[in-house]
Amino acid sequence: MNNNLDEIIRELSEIYDPNSKNTYVTMYKNKKSNLKFFEKRQNACKLVLSGDEKRNFNKTIDEINDFITKNPTFQGAIFASNQYDFLKIIPLPVEVSDLLVVDSSPYIRPIARIIDEWESFTLVLINSNYSKIFSITLGKVTNEKTLSSDIMNKHKKGGWSQARFQRLRKGAINAFFIQVKEALKKIADKQIVLAGPGMAKAQFKEMLSKDLSKRIVASIDISIEDEKELLKESINIISKLEKEKSLDVIKQLKDEILKDGLATYGIEETLKAVKDGQVELLIVEKDYKLKGYICEKCQIIYSNFKKCPNCKGDVSEVDVIEEILEFGKRTNASIEFTEGEEIANIGHIGALLRYK
Repeated sequence: MNNNLDEIIRELSEIYDPNSKNTYVTMYKNKKSNLKFFEKRQNACKLVLSGDEKRNFNKTIDEINDFITKNPTFQGAIFASNQYDFLKIIPLPVEVSDLLVVDSSPYIRPIARIIDEWESFTLVLINSNYSKIFSITLGKVTNEKTLSSDIMNKHKKGGWSQARFQRLRKGAINAFFIQVKEALKKIADKQIVLAGPGMAKAQFKEMLSKDLSKRIVASIDISIEDEKELLKESINIISKLEKEKSLDVIKQLKDEILKDGLATYGIEETLKAVKDGQVELLIVEKDYKLKGYICEKCQIIYSNFKKCPNCKGDVSEVDVIEEILEFGKRTNASIEFTEGEEIANIGHIGALLRYK
């Protein structure tokens, strides 16, 4: 689902109206939302909009409200524009902060943060004759596959020799591990957590290809029956790794800056790099916002112009960080949200580059 969300965000980032400032309505809603918040936001928008923009907003919000009435516990994001017959509904299993935004394009920043903070991964629970493979997305199990094999654990007296029995049992276990490996190859995410009792998980890891083996980020010793505790522990591990990753990218950014390498920082330089398609990884201070202006026609952002110097057309007020994120997703840049003095001191935003 994370990969699907990433693709959805890229599609949303490419949508904008060059002729109007206020075409698209974006709503982020929690399942326990206070609907009075949205009523207040809708009334505020109606007060400041006029003409065609107000008519479009009224029709668009009617569509959204109709959906919410029919689905009162919905949690997720809604992107809509009646003018363009556009409606995108994205359920999310994690809590979101209530938000209603009217702009010339869908507002993607909250969902981009969710993807960054809730890394998807694959969890493999295994012993010598039983395995369960879980796909974990946004902290929830989205898919699971169970495999098992009828492998004898005890030698029958009067039957095979002990040595022959052990060879046959080892062969049966290897055959089972191959079956699990083939299933894993089809669904493995970029991060894998191995879990189970004893040595089976280590033996299974030895059979994996280099590609799959490199994706293993943790190994957990746990009973094969304790799935609930395992899911909780594996999610905590991935969350901790994500925080460590955030620190690592800041260090990498600083190192590249010091050697005048593949990095840039600050609003102006990062904006230029992302528009030119140079950015591999955007590094953004979590809650930082910056007011600016964009000419939707030219797709040029300015710090303070009432008219576009390029085409002399009108400009719209925007959150510059949101616009940078949209440019980044259009060019397949990854996004890492972080916080602290280190990113604030270098202009609240930076990027690792593909080329310079």
